[in-house]
Amino acid sequence: MARVLGIGGVFIKAQDPKAVRDWYARVLGFDIEKWGNVIWPHPAIGNGNWNVFEASTDYFAPSTAPFMVNYIVDDLDGVLAKAKVEGAELVGEPMSEAYGRFAWLMDPVGVKIELWEPPAPEHEDQ
Repeated sequence: MARVLGIGGVFIKAQDPKAVRDWYARVLGFDIEKWGNVIWPHPAIGNGNWNVFEASTDYFAPSTAPFMVNYIVDDLDGVLAKAKVEGAELVGEPMSEAYGRFAWLMDPVGVKIELWEPPAPEHEDQ
């Protein structure tokens, strides 16, 4: 059966693409290819998600963009510390749920991004 297995890409319009690429490289550690793209292997933990929200949702606020991007991270505290040093705007307070820890930042073009650290995988006793 043919089906989508995860997030295949996130594309953002910007007046200054180089400045936005530089911000993502500096703040979130994106390894940007010479031609401007980032390629990630399928994550070994977590999963890609896709959903449609009601137009009236305030979940993307304070962004006015009609989308939000979620990135899986391996160390939420470490990413947030680096983002703070770089002057990134934290949105709200980080939170913990049974399915992981979350925090939100605004990127330089006003898109709210969600950072997700999935819980450590449970290992079965052998």
